[in-house]
Amino acid sequence: MDLLEIRDRIDSVDEKIVKLFEERMNLCKDVAEFKIKNHKQVLDPTREKQKIEKILKLTKDEAYRQSSGELFRQIMAMSRKMQYKMLAEYGIMKDIEFEETKQIKREGVKIVYQGVEGAYAHEAALCCFGEDADTYHVPSWRDAMEEVKSGKADYAVLPIENSTAGSVTQVYDLLMEYDNYIVGELFLKVEHALIGLSGAKISDIKKVYSHPQALMQSEGYLYRHKSWQQISVSNTAVSAKKVLEDKDITQAAIASRHAAKIYGLNILEQSIQDNDLNTTRFVIVGRDKVYLHGADKISIAFEIAHESGSLYEMLSHFIYNNLNMTKIESRPIEGRNWEYRFFLDFTGKLGDAAVKNALRGIDEEAINFKILGNYTCMMPDENKTSR
Repeated sequence: MDLLEIRDRIDSVDEKIVKLFEERMNLCKDVAEFKIKNHKQVLDPTREKQKIEKILKLTKDEAYRQSSGELFRQIMAMSRKMQYKMLAEYGIMKDIEFEETKQIKREGVKIVYQGVEGAYAHEAALCCFGEDADTYHVPSWRDAMEEVKSGKADYAVLPIENSTAGSVTQVYDLLMEYDNYIVGELFLKVEHALIGLSGAKISDIKKVYSHPQALMQSEGYLYRHKSWQQISVSNTAVSAKKVLEDKDITQAAIASRHAAKIYGLNILEQSIQDNDLNTTRFVIVGRDKVYLHGADKISIAFEIAHESGSLYEMLSHFIYNNLNMTKIESRPIEGRNWEYRFFLDFTGKLGDAAVKNALRGIDEEAINFKILGNYTCMMPDENKTSR
């Protein structure tokens, strides 16, 4: 046979496949209606396993067995998604338990952050809630989550991702551990400055203090000053505070201009970071399950079986419902070697039918599942801040 003849025969086979596929999906509708009337679960793992085993036995050519199994796994996955959609059409929906609100409360609230005054998290809190915001600090991110959980703070401002250093994995873990939820996010440009005591000159400097990441992010600048001793501390603002307290003209800190202003230090050199686009993403976390009207970003977390294709099946819910996934992150599950929890961001609103359908499918098929929040970027309040 020549190529044209082969293609004609393929077209003929494809027509038969499409007809049989439609026939199969129509039968799956009948299955769905039976399950709905009899209150049965959509996913039947035992039945699906038996079905795949049978398909593999029916496949005569061993070279095609794996592909045959994959094909029917996809067909069954499409059937499940159609059944979830039918459940929604019948009005059988799981309550997402999140309430839509017209605005996130910013008046009369207490905001907690990790670090000390002058830290980038402090600056982010003021950017979001205004210069006069009622803020306070705690030693750790866990402490901040505890403050929100207990009701001592209304919101915590936590760094979750940096464009240079990557994700803040501990914060992801805490979001899964605590019943606190993301209500907003803020992107803060990281601009490191070399700051010192009043009257200090660059020629005086012998020691530089800062957070390890800030030292790393200013590597190019520090390379030009090889004689300086680099000393790591827990926070960029802590380094500024130390310079102030030690009153040693030979010491400098790498921190923000905001920290310099807070501690009354002089900026010896501005914008010393290697990457001028370096940005940290902060999340604003509260204890209530609310989302802002117009929120367009959803974060979720889920665990899946440690099996071939299980992650693909979870992600296929976004494809089927035409949703745009923007980020995925994996974290090892404590006490379970080589098993992972996935954190995922996608665009959408919890009230949308497509979103509800996708989340219904993931909730049914994942081992563990949590909606972390539906939110949008919280821009600075122009009436309260000059930023």
